Formats: sequence, C-alpha cells, structure tokens
Amino acid sequence: MELWFTEEWLPGLKLSVRVTAIVFNKKTKFQDLCIYDTEQLGRILTLDNVIQTTEIDEYIYHESLVHVPLFAHPSPERVLIVGGGDGGSLREALKHPSVREVTVVDIDGDVIEASKAYLPALNSGFSDPRAKVIVGDGPAFVDKARSEYDAVIVDSTDPIGPGQALFTEEFYSSIKRALRPGGLFAAQTESPILMPAVVRDIFRRIGRVFPVARVFTAPVPTYPGGLWSFACASLGTDPNLPARQPNEAWGLRYYSPEMRERAFILNPKMKHDIIES
Repeated sequence: MELWFTEEWLPGLKLSVRVTAIVFNKKTKFQDLCIYDTEQLGRILTLDNVIQTTEIDEYIYHESLVHVPLFAHPSPERVLIVGGGDGGSLREALKHPSVREVTVVDIDGDVIEASKAYLPALNSGFSDPRAKVIVGDGPAFVDKARSEYDAVIVDSTDPIGPGQALFTEEFYSSIKRALRPGGLFAAQTESPILMPAVVRDIFRRIGRVFPVARVFTAPVPTYPGGLWSFACASLGTDPNLPARQPNEAWGLRYYSPEMRERAFILNPKMKHDIIES
C-alpha cells in the first residue's frame, strides 16, 4: 500500500509526496513533529502537517535567509537565530570566519533533538563550539537583549500557533534594541505569490521599526507557490549592498553575488502588491 504525505497549501491547493519511510513521529508540547523519507524530496521535516524543510531545497532557503544579512555586515561576530531548531541556519551562519558565537533559541527542544538524531544534512552546526543552543521562548529572550548582536535571524514557522509571536511589531522593536550599531535583521515572510497581503502586512510592520528595510525572494519549490519572500532590515547600510563576498571553499550551492543582486529585484506585480499598495 502506498503512503503519501499531503500538505494543504490553500483551500483547493495541495502538495503531495510519496513517503518511503516514517523516520520519526512525536507529539511535542507545542506541535506534531514528523520526519519522513520521501521518493522525490529526500528526507523532510513537518510540523503540524506543514513542510518545514526538505533535503532537496533546504540549501536555497537557508543560504538566502542567512547569507544576505551576514554578507551585508563587514565583520559579524555575534549572531542570534530565533527558531531554526532544524540547524540549517546555524550551519550557514558558522561558515563566516568572523563569527565567534551563534545563539539558537527555539521553543521546541524536541525539534532540536530530532534534527541531531535524524537530519545529518542540517545538524552539523550543533557540535561546533561556537554554537549556543537554548530551548526557550524567542520573543522573551530577545526582549532582554540590549545591543548584543550583529545580526538577528528569524527562522520561523508560519504566523500561526507558536510562530505567531514572531511576526509582531513589538517583536521587531525588541530585535532592533538587541542589535549593535550597524546590525541587521532578516526573516522569512511567506509566499509573495499566494499570500501577497500577508507579505505586505509583515513588511509594513518591519518598515515602521527599522530605518532601512528590503524585501527579497528565492525559489523554494516545496513551499506554497514555489517562490518565497524574506525581509532584511538594517540599522546602518542598505542590506542590498554586500560588504563582503563568499569564499569558494565554503561550497555554497545557491548564494552568490549574482543571485543576491537578482534576489532584490521584484517584478512589477510584487512591487505593487507588497511595496506600493
């Protein structure tokens, strides 16, 4: 008998993938956590029946979310990741040689432990001595920080359930206070094709807090609509202007100076729907 995982993107629109094995399944304190092996997407992690990461395209998402803000900083040393319990963003942040410490704060410790046990493509950063992993409430942690981080990266679920608090103007104000002068903030901001109004509202909240804010996109085929949006905001320079370039030895598979430049170019409809309307 065939086993399929199906995620409902929107009413009347679903994504289905054939499952070859159920690797892990647990009802955590916060959500239903599952890891599957699949025929076409490799190993995937889902929360409450929503795909969070897949082996086939996670590198696009994580390299975009992390390297756009970090390369806009001349020498980032302390990085905070809110969410990101799968370890993908941590893995990418640690590639920057100037980084001395990366703190990951995720509310669900079971996600972290499941990644350590079952997601070898993502979990390499957890063993790095520069990594500091905290199981706890992200907004509460950020609210206590004052001028401590060169970059804050919010690697969150959708703005429902545990992730809802990570999309408020109050949270963005806390992030601003947590940043050092010249610091940067980046977050995933949902589908610009299927949810333009949601993206617009998130970006407006960020824009009311930060003096400089930009939207950029990257293709993530296993996320609703296949194209994903991100926000990058700054206390200093324009996030669109890189201060450094990647080293070929890092083995980046998506991020490059050329892809960065293209990422900030929005087509006329997206510009209207998100920025101008």
